[in-house]
Amino acid sequence: MKEPVTALCLRDVDLLFRPFLHRKINFSSRLVMTRLMQIEESIEEKLRYYTARLPHQIGLIIAEPVAVNESAAAGPVCRRGFVGGENLRAWRRLCRVAHAYNCRIAAQLCHAGMLRLNDDAIGPSGIDPLTKECRGETMTRARIREVVQAFGAAAALARQIGFDAVEIQGGQDFLIHQFLCRETNRRHDEYGGDAVARTRFACEVIHAVRKAVGRRFPVIFCYSFGGSSRRLVSTPAELAAILRLLCEAGVDIFACRGEGALEPAFSGSPLSAAGWTRLLTQRPVITESGAEVPGFSLRRLAYGLQSGEYDMVAVGRTLLSDVEWGSKVRRGDI
Repeated sequence: MKEPVTALCLRDVDLLFRPFLHRKINFSSRLVMTRLMQIEESIEEKLRYYTARLPHQIGLIIAEPVAVNESAAAGPVCRRGFVGGENLRAWRRLCRVAHAYNCRIAAQLCHAGMLRLNDDAIGPSGIDPLTKECRGETMTRARIREVVQAFGAAAALARQIGFDAVEIQGGQDFLIHQFLCRETNRRHDEYGGDAVARTRFACEVIHAVRKAVGRRFPVIFCYSFGGSSRRLVSTPAELAAILRLLCEAGVDIFACRGEGALEPAFSGSPLSAAGWTRLLTQRPVITESGAEVPGFSLRRLAYGLQSGEYDMVAVGRTLLSDVEWGSKVRRGDI
């Protein structure tokens, strides 16, 4: 049921369209546009997709996932990396277009890991995160170092291209999430074990990215807390331990997206994973909007911003089908 427009339009929803100021980067609004996968399309089609949505209150674009330059990094949803003259020129054009609308843009860096469909898929234990079958290669320490270095190189190139920030994709079943998750990380070395040990790979990636881009360049880390059947951690203390390590490694902003992002993270508290992350780290947090989920409540979303549970709101599939979603929300048409 549509909520009363008069109750939401100015008082509750206005904060979504106010600037958000960070010590390293400022955003013209709290609305974040995400693209869930990389589409095979021409440069002009890609530019048209983003440009059509930019006039509608977008403060930050987190661009489609880009595979780092490592032989097994590409997969069904993250194909080409920052390679090739024409490809790099297209990304530079997109950055310039975003800036023309006073919008910031972040590169989303990822590695498919066991999401790669080829026989050369790699992972912490060679376990497919979707089927839980063993079918790929377990990464050696040398291969881990190569992947870590690839993330650093991709981040440095993203800054050169003109991106305002990088997001390290550590969720949604990509390689870093495969290390973080106990179901797909059954290693017995320093990269496996309890939740803290399983965070080691993510921290090494963040360290490499931070070293590559410098202290003043914003680094966003995206993670998926998990649905009720497969939580990333079991207790607030475990979550606090891994978030502390990620902060120490160099994360400026956290993004909580994917399955379980909107659910209460732990029994006895209504706080979502985003709320717990904000509470435990005191770092800005981007949350999933849930605009495409049945029962979506704009009032609940606005309340989370007002109460400081999170700072920015990401919208993906809804903007795919409705380019003017942000403007409609601000006018009270949704």
